[in-house]
Amino acid sequence: MQIQGQAALVTGGGSGLGEATARELARLGAKVAVLDVNLEHARTVASEIGGIAIQTDVTSAEGVQAAIEQAAAAHGPARILMQIAGIGTAKRILGKDGSPAPLEDFVRVIHVNLVGTYNMARLFAAAAARLEPMEDGERGAMVFTASVAAFDGQVGQQAYSASKGGVVGMTLPMARDLAQHGIRVCTIAPGLFNTPLMRTLPEPVQASLAASIPFPSRLGKPEEFAELACHIVTNGHLNGEVIRLDGALRMAPR
Repeated sequence: MQIQGQAALVTGGGSGLGEATARELARLGAKVAVLDVNLEHARTVASEIGGIAIQTDVTSAEGVQAAIEQAAAAHGPARILMQIAGIGTAKRILGKDGSPAPLEDFVRVIHVNLVGTYNMARLFAAAAARLEPMEDGERGAMVFTASVAAFDGQVGQQAYSASKGGVVGMTLPMARDLAQHGIRVCTIAPGLFNTPLMRTLPEPVQASLAASIPFPSRLGKPEEFAELACHIVTNGHLNGEVIRLDGALRMAPR
């Protein structure tokens, strides 16, 4: 699918990997709707790329449906979904005193990262399936965001790893499910990236993390994630695939 002229939805588009992806889509000529729970951040990005900002909670069925309809009213029906919104947490299952971790913490991460991804996918797919097919019968493309933690989860990452492992696990069956509708599904599993969240860590910690990456021994650039996400859209034979983007990193237990 050529990106030029297509309508695109980017969740988590107000910062980090989502912001970089929204900017790259706009650079390539897409009409971008920046979806983010933080409307102020979304508006900042949208104003700079000529897109629109829509406050969106990916876990809300009604909210996501309204966002898809609002974006379609402004740009036409979307054929591209970049599902990048997510949250992270680290908490051992047992505290130092032996008490179990709060169940609600685990549920919240699963709800946002996994249920939210499925919610966006099902509603985007329902709209895209009604569009006229393009070359090769394609109607749309979805790119999900997992993490290397889906494979190499560290101490305290049970919730995060489980949520991202779920995204990895549903990529192939969803691609098979939507093949009849001409909608492709792929997932990127990024490693350590130089995002606003990463920059909240002390510089020595950032340097240590960067040094753990075999090559190149630096944090990933959000632009590199964005470039891969857009390539997936333009490469029509990429489907049902999970791609690690991590500089050959394999995470240690802690």
